[in-house]
Amino acid sequence: MIPLSDTMKRVSRPTRASSSAKKQHSHKNAKVHRPNSNGQIRIIGGQWRGRKLPVLNAEGLRPTTDRNKETLFNWLMPYVNGARCLDVFAGSGGLGLEALSRYASHCDFIELDKHAAAQLESNLALLKANEAASASVHQGDALSILNSMSAAPYDIVFVDPPFAKDLVLPSLTSLEKNNRVQSGSVVYLEHESSLTTPPLPDNWQIIKEKQTSALRYMLIEVL
Repeated sequence: MIPLSDTMKRVSRPTRASSSAKKQHSHKNAKVHRPNSNGQIRIIGGQWRGRKLPVLNAEGLRPTTDRNKETLFNWLMPYVNGARCLDVFAGSGGLGLEALSRYASHCDFIELDKHAAAQLESNLALLKANEAASASVHQGDALSILNSMSAAPYDIVFVDPPFAKDLVLPSLTSLEKNNRVQSGSVVYLEHESSLTTPPLPDNWQIIKEKQTSALRYMLIEVL
């Protein structure tokens, strides 16, 4: 967000703008995203297909793109109907909401930012999600909640932590240590492409995987 210089001189006739001036102009007229300002996510399939929901532009919130969601839920097609889901770093809740739209039976959402968690609860109410399934939002530190929550193992777990926070390995370790998954569960993992995926437990197997210039994402089956 670079403002136009107050000292720029007027000219008597049009001239070609310099490249730097063009950049300044485009930045000035670009939409400014401020923390906690509203954005939107779109549900791309299932009973709420096409619904657009408000989300907050909270720090570290990085909703999964529609293209990646389409790939992921093509992978999850054999698993999602009737599944119990856990969205560990929920953010906008886009992944868990997409699963509920596709007839998952339950989803627990964990989100650190209290404003994003409140918006997620509001969106669940807007969709009347609990009339078709059940959903709960847990506001707080994901690792602490994973270590303390009492719940049966989940069928699908979404692990999409903020980048550059060293949360991938601790999250996967906590899922295994606290029996949040069992044989037949699947874990969706997304992390920056520059990060090497940590070693997985012997009974965890990557069954689907893709990589872009920015990120790497995969589906892992617990055997």
